[in-house]
Amino acid sequence: MIAGLTKKLVDAKLLSASALEEIQQQSEKTGDTVFSCLLASKAIDNSQLAYHASHEFGLPLLDLNKQEIDIEITSLIPETLIHTHNALPVYKRDNTLFVAISNPRSLEGLNEFAFFCGYKIEPVLVNHEQLQQAIEEALSPSTIELDKIADTEIDNIEIDETAFGKADIDDAPVVRFVNKVFIDAINKEASDIHFEQFENHSRIRFRLDGILRDISNPPREIADRIISRIKVMARLDIAEQRMPQDGRIKIKISRSHAVDFRVSTCPTLFGEKIVLRLLDTNTVNYDMSALGLEPEQESVFLKAIRRPQGMILVTGPTGSGKTVTMYAALNKLNSPERNISTAEDPAEIYLPGINQVNINPKIGLTFASTLRTFLRQDPDIIMIGEIRDTETANIAMKAAQTGHLVFSTLHTNDGPQTLNRLLNMGVNDYDVASSISLIIAQRLVRKLCPACKLITQLPDEILLSSGFKPSQLNTFNSYKPVGCQKCNAGYRGRAGIYQLMPVSADMGKIILTGGNSMNLSQQAQKEGVTDLRSAGLKLVMQGITSLDELNRITIEA
Repeated sequence: MIAGLTKKLVDAKLLSASALEEIQQQSEKTGDTVFSCLLASKAIDNSQLAYHASHEFGLPLLDLNKQEIDIEITSLIPETLIHTHNALPVYKRDNTLFVAISNPRSLEGLNEFAFFCGYKIEPVLVNHEQLQQAIEEALSPSTIELDKIADTEIDNIEIDETAFGKADIDDAPVVRFVNKVFIDAINKEASDIHFEQFENHSRIRFRLDGILRDISNPPREIADRIISRIKVMARLDIAEQRMPQDGRIKIKISRSHAVDFRVSTCPTLFGEKIVLRLLDTNTVNYDMSALGLEPEQESVFLKAIRRPQGMILVTGPTGSGKTVTMYAALNKLNSPERNISTAEDPAEIYLPGINQVNINPKIGLTFASTLRTFLRQDPDIIMIGEIRDTETANIAMKAAQTGHLVFSTLHTNDGPQTLNRLLNMGVNDYDVASSISLIIAQRLVRKLCPACKLITQLPDEILLSSGFKPSQLNTFNSYKPVGCQKCNAGYRGRAGIYQLMPVSADMGKIILTGGNSMNLSQQAQKEGVTDLRSAGLKLVMQGITSLDELNRITIEA
């Protein structure tokens, strides 16, 4: 059959005899079929090839440029099978799934499609270039076009919740409901959305300024449909409910504004839970002055990042702004003269001019292996999303000792505990003492709403026990949250509090002589390092946050 097709192409003067000979030689050399080599060679126009192959193999021809690809159809087949067989589901009729292919030899692999989805498979032949473009678009993060909806229309979307109780529920109200939740989350500047299922009810919560708040309680009967809708949007396997899955959704607000949703599913006792992390780069300011550092702290930070080598560690719990701090530094250092590479899980912020890698442990692309690759690529500055194991820590330390500036994060409480954490991980004490130049511990505290905060009188005993000095009493006003339409329970936005601890020669001696975090903390105090609590007390004195909020985030003195 292939010989018959190539002969017709030569006879029609669409393919020269010399080109055919080269293609046949390539086929013998690589072991690929003549048709595969013909596609790869681009010796003939793809449209002409598809037309003649359609007649030769008796397959219907489809113009993908005129076919609207439905994400719910393409999501019936896992991405791995689509890539393996270079075939894409394009539409469904009754119990038949029509699958686009550009190589008739792909017919042999379509049995896997039928086995997976349970439908009868009918192949259609398409232009090879059109198929590659369609696969790329179909498997990229889903994009919902919302730029045609005005803000007032977004705020006034009506959801017919009475329809949710019907047994024959239509998907349309579920789709509208999910879209409404996403848009509300963006408008309220939520950082996360939680969709949860319990035995007799379901719940949706937003994390607003670091605090989870109930938003909605959809009827339990439609919770599975809501979860399925989100999984379809994130290109996840809707049939897999026993194992966690990760995906992404992109919502386009306008031509210049898009919000990424990082999607994570987790099986629970009563159904899947989905958490979405909102990544709105338009709302993040990467200027170092926007971090809220004290002038002396900013000076210490700038001095550390201007060094040609060494390691800067940013510590704190999840959601404390560590990534933004590191990217503010990278943004400051980003220039054509520097080679900057990052390894992240995943990359949450895109900065032009920086080489960013998403690690993938499933295929062996770990932090450690990516870091080794960076070191072979003539780096100046390296950023590692998180140090999770001894191997990554040791490689990072060596990099910091050999002429590279290295940024990374750890989940520890403060600067002194970070040094002990590395020693407990098995890192050599000499490497810790000689590699780390600066440790930044940070937290985010909620800011009082300026429109409704009220002055409150706190007894001197409480202020003194909270860490204020006697000389500071009666020199400032304390405020408490009230709550209004402009804020969330009296708070709006968050501010950073920081401890910047340079690793001095004296601290290095403490590390090398087996000192603990308490010894390091005492040395830090001698050197004038401000701890997190003291930094937070300054915000209380400035009326930016409340003492209750600071107590929630840090340990009382």
